[in-house]
Amino acid sequence: MSNSNGAREFPVETDFQKKVRRAGGVTRNQAVGDAEAQIETLKEEFTDWLKDGLTRLQTAIQLAETYPDNAVLIEDAFRSSCELRDIGTTVGYELVTFVANRLCEVLDAMRNGADYDEVLIRCHLDALQLARQDIYKNVSPDQVPDLCDGLRRAAEHSISMAGRIGK
Repeated sequence: MSNSNGAREFPVETDFQKKVRRAGGVTRNQAVGDAEAQIETLKEEFTDWLKDGLTRLQTAIQLAETYPDNAVLIEDAFRSSCELRDIGTTVGYELVTFVANRLCEVLDAMRNGADYDEVLIRCHLDALQLARQDIYKNVSPDQVPDLCDGLRRAAEHSISMAGRIGK
């Protein structure tokens, strides 16, 4: 085959294209259905992972409360919160992602010099406990504006305090 500039084009058949046309394969719909079933299984396992992740976060927070000047403990709590933030939306817990993200911001402010705010941290932990419940699965932050606006304002206050300390 030639195109308008005289170059010859050669059709290339990939290994994938060859395998797709072989007899005995699964249909596209069947493959998509199988993949969706596997994702649902992973989502169910995530519920257990979420519970364990929240327990890890609570333990890290308890240690940080006991030793609020220990930067390593604040860092551990920050990382635990980031883990929850990074996976929540993927498996249908958008509200967990939102709350964990706000907690990350608060802990980051503390890493940057803000005072340890036990009440603010507890508020976020309570919100995470709420957000992980099945009734809040597939609930977006827009659907619970009072909770989200309150956490947002509290986190912003903590972050602005860290900015004043840093100056």
